[in-house]
Amino acid sequence: MAEYKAPLREMHFLLHEVFAAEKLWARLPALAETVDRETADAILEEMAKLAANTLDPINRSGDEEGCHWNDGVVTTPKGFPEAYATFCEGGWGALLGNPEYGGMGMPKMLGAQVEEMINSANISFALYPVLTAGACLAIDAHGSGELKQRYLPKMYEGTWAGAMDLTEPHAGTDLGMIRTRAEPGEDGSYRITGSKIFITGGDQDLSENIIHLVLAKLPDAPAGPKGISLFLVPKVLVNEDGSLGERNAVHCGSIEHKMGIKASATCAMNFDGATGWLVGEVNKGLAAMFTMMNYERLGVGIQGLGASERSYQNARAYARERIQSRSPAGPQATDKASDPIVVHPDVRRMLLTQKALIGGGRALSTYVAQWLDIAKFGEGEGEEKRKAEALVALLTPVAKAFFTDKGLECTVLGQQVFGGHGYIREWGQEQLVRDVRITQIYEGTNGIQALDLVGRKTVANGGAFFELFAADVQAFIDGEIDREDMAEFVQPLAAELQRLRGTTENILAAAKDDPHAPGAASVEYLHLFGYVAYAYMWARAAAVSLRKTAEDSFYSAQVKTARFFFARLLPQARALAASVEAGSATLMDIEEELL
Repeated sequence: MAEYKAPLREMHFLLHEVFAAEKLWARLPALAETVDRETADAILEEMAKLAANTLDPINRSGDEEGCHWNDGVVTTPKGFPEAYATFCEGGWGALLGNPEYGGMGMPKMLGAQVEEMINSANISFALYPVLTAGACLAIDAHGSGELKQRYLPKMYEGTWAGAMDLTEPHAGTDLGMIRTRAEPGEDGSYRITGSKIFITGGDQDLSENIIHLVLAKLPDAPAGPKGISLFLVPKVLVNEDGSLGERNAVHCGSIEHKMGIKASATCAMNFDGATGWLVGEVNKGLAAMFTMMNYERLGVGIQGLGASERSYQNARAYARERIQSRSPAGPQATDKASDPIVVHPDVRRMLLTQKALIGGGRALSTYVAQWLDIAKFGEGEGEEKRKAEALVALLTPVAKAFFTDKGLECTVLGQQVFGGHGYIREWGQEQLVRDVRITQIYEGTNGIQALDLVGRKTVANGGAFFELFAADVQAFIDGEIDREDMAEFVQPLAAELQRLRGTTENILAAAKDDPHAPGAASVEYLHLFGYVAYAYMWARAAAVSLRKTAEDSFYSAQVKTARFFFARLLPQARALAASVEAGSATLMDIEEELL
């Protein structure tokens, strides 16, 4: 496997040239004194070193060893505790945290790039700090001042980790069915009883304590999702002075034996009257949980992006070294028995597909993070902040599902470049395929993300959120329409935006009479949306790069990859639109027993 090298040039290009991040940061008061270009670049460079030198070297060994469970105790693979300690010493767990409690208060636009590097180097490792960051977000947004003061500083330090305990054996997507109970105590705490499954980092040997955020129901709670509350349940109880006290009644009953991410402990957790504290309001647990979901679901999408980048780097290096057959145009490496396989059109197709999907995804992750930052750091309740919140709601399911669907595609393409060598463990490609597969499933399956996009984020508001996105794309088109050199990008982008708008309007119309219409259209619609969003991102990259092709071959590569995307990948949007137009009849007319 090629050594991982962070794509810093591409990240700098997006942050500073395409999105002009420092201009946004300068006008948001909470960020103006916190981050500038120099600070951002220094952070990215330091994470690039950590990812390459500390996290990447234990990726394969962690997969081969996996986690172990013995009498309720979980141990992570060799090297993981040391890497985690190094990660925490660097302050990385505090990067996006609230400065009031020891966080650095950095923007998500920067955090998205950092997360990509961690995931490219080692997805299993990345899950531990990512889950802690998600728990911190929920506590910071909804916890009492006492809870925030007691738990956030240690969690930002990494001394204490976090875990999110949602799923139960009978209740996955339908969380309204959970059976975990919370009994109020006389001292303001609660006794939590129940079992949870698929809990990432539910137990591990990396941190002194694990702070569980647990969904549970009070005895008099309404039925369904409206009766869910959120509770903070530490593995080890915390004394009044902040020191660790007695072990709480929460234990890991087992860990799962999985297809991939084997160095990430996926636990079954048992709560036997464990002491916990309410986070947020009674029966408002889902709302509190969804505060972190936009960040977490974008984070899962970035896992798919990170795996794609790792696959591409491996496949590109292999294609340049592996010699097989001669070029159709005649011998290229005349001093060798055959040419490197990179000369063959089909290998170019696979490499360029990865490169185009990664570039589009990295740009879209930065774009979504931009709106997350405006929603979080913007002042008051102005129009821009409301727009940002709506765009985040709309784009989050696209980012989670499209990035991860394309993540699997990219890792398989990388494996295909390797041929037979991609199927054996030695080269690391098969691990990438196994690791990235879960990203399409957890944090809400991609089918659920598609339903969310069509149902809650489009049909429910009559397409209002979509129109905000369409207006943003149209404003870009209008600004570039007079540039002759941009015609090859602006004209097809305008056509595909119109196709997406027409498809959206047709779904809105069909949903009035057909209850199956949103679900029948959802997955194809999300992919259609994803391709158009990537076209927008590549057009923005081309708009910058076309003016600079004489300066640096990097810009030429951007333009040529954009051309590949528009010519070879974007046409899939037409077929996806046709699938949506087919309606629900072909799905629902067949009798259940004939399936």
